[in-house]
Order: sequence, then structure tokens, then C-alpha cells
Amino acid sequence: MTTTEQLRAERIAVETLYRAFNDKNPDLVDAVLAPHWDDIPLGPGQQPGPEGIKTIIRDFAAAFPDVQITIHDMVQEPGKVAVRAEISGTHQGEIFGIAPTGKKVSFRLHEFHQVVDGRLTTTWHMEDWFGLFLQLGQFPPQA
Repeated sequence: MTTTEQLRAERIAVETLYRAFNDKNPDLVDAVLAPHWDDIPLGPGQQPGPEGIKTIIRDFAAAFPDVQITIHDMVQEPGKVAVRAEISGTHQGEIFGIAPTGKKVSFRLHEFHQVVDGRLTTTWHMEDWFGLFLQLGQFPPQA
């Protein structure tokens, strides 16, 4: 495989992860996440590996039925892809213990993916949860 082909395959793998959210189809990740994929950090209650992200995808689809992840930038070198994206949707289901507000929200996402043989092996990410909670007008209940 040429470097150009490798970069294209890696880009498609990363785009497919986000498409799983947009299409509300968690099974799309089966083709692009390594069985031992490491998602850093795990979300509240998230199990490790591909099955764990499937739960997150389902939870987001329930909380934001119109969820869309828009990729604004991708920076890439062989084996590594950085993404600057935005998550948007209408809050119509519970998220992190916050009851539906009906508010339209949009918040930023930054991720760094490691890719080996066309499959993501590690993802480091940071979402602007603070920005989301400000838009919803409340923070998750504290234990």
C-alpha cells in the first residue's frame, strides 16, 4: 500500500467513527476500531473497547435524536489523525442525569487517533462539556 492509499484508508476509518454517531448506527465501528481499541478517557459508565463506544453512540442518539458531528479540520501523518469537530443537536433525552430541555446545543470536540492497519487503536479526546452544560443551563447532579 502506498503512503497515499494508507492516509486515505486512515482518514476513512476516522470519518466512519463519526458517521456512526451521525447515522445512529453503532455497528459501523466494527469495521474501523481494533478489538483492543483504547478510548481515553472513558466516559461515565463507559466500558472499554468497541462495545463501550456503541453504548455512548446509542446514549447520544437518545439524548440528541438529531445529533451531528461536523468535522472542521483533520491533520494527518501516517498512523495519526487529529480532528477538530463540533457536536450539535437538540436535547430531547436525558444526558448525564440532566432531563431533556429541548434546547439546541453545539459544542467542540478535539481528538487524536492512532491508526494501525486501517483500524483505530487509540483515541485521546476532549469534549467541551462545560460549554454543553452552560447551554443546557445546568450541570449534572452531584453524588
